[in-house]
Amino acid sequence: MTQSELLILNFTEIRRKSIKLWKVLPKSHYNWKPDEKAMTATEMIRHVLEADYGWNIIINNGSMTNYKTPWNNRPFISVTDELEFAEPYRNTFLESVRQFSDTELNETEVIHPGNGEKKILGNYLLRIGYHESVHAGQFLSYLRAMNISRPEIWD
Repeated sequence: MTQSELLILNFTEIRRKSIKLWKVLPKSHYNWKPDEKAMTATEMIRHVLEADYGWNIIINNGSMTNYKTPWNNRPFISVTDELEFAEPYRNTFLESVRQFSDTELNETEVIHPGNGEKKILGNYLLRIGYHESVHAGQFLSYLRAMNISRPEIWD
């Protein structure tokens, strides 16, 4: 198995678990958040899904100077609708990862636009997976605080 195949396997498994969590969120709790400074439940879902679009630009050394998200002014209708809208962007991101050789993953530098830090591409991609995993953990705590039964994600 190549490094890119392992990365895709990891991304796919992380997303599978995120979706299990998101799908139990009732519409009545879409705007719930633990405090005023936190994201709402749906803002967190969108943040994770929307990130694939930006990650794809970054890992392909595109410019984020005039970044405009396809989600701009798009209402959050439902988790299912959001997943359907996000699917082509997810597929494009995964296809980009699939095309990288082991050499590219170990030698190509990418610059994260938020802080200007240079990272090796493979390392950067692992951090992308970690980003979503952290939000999955946050979402679990949201569900707990909302007193909503949490699905088993370790199967």
